[in-house]
Amino acid sequence: MTTKDTTIEKEVKTEKGAKVARPSVAKAVVGKYIEAVGRRKTSTARVRITEGSKESLVINDKDVKTYFPTLELQKIVSEAIEKSKVAGKFAVSVRVVGGGIHSQAEALRHGLSRALVTFDEETRKRLKKLGFLKRDPRMKERRKFGLKKARKAPQWSKR
Repeated sequence: MTTKDTTIEKEVKTEKGAKVARPSVAKAVVGKYIEAVGRRKTSTARVRITEGSKESLVINDKDVKTYFPTLELQKIVSEAIEKSKVAGKFAVSVRVVGGGIHSQAEALRHGLSRALVTFDEETRKRLKKLGFLKRDPRMKERRKFGLKKARKAPQWSKR
């Protein structure tokens, strides 16, 4: 590995061929924020909460109602904020990848709970009692050789 690869700034060629140095950080974040990661099955949610902004919840550059169309999923996402009694204080920005839509909603709730606890330790007792701070460890079991699925065997025949 060369020393050029480890530097913070990378050289980029422009259309005219001139080399210009640019920072490796893609976006500059305005204001201070608290970041936390939530997981469930194969879903990962990177949650950023910003205090003092008007209340908003943006998931993968979409509004919460367009990203999670059903009321059940919207309720799962908003539970952490409602139960911690800090509704209306934060602007929430989330990047979610992997898994299904229900798994993503629960990963988002997990990450949001972690971020809220980082902000205010008093919410920890309430959220822990509800189980929002525990990562749900259940995963799909892998398929084994000689079987049709993880545990389903081919039909057995005596003769």
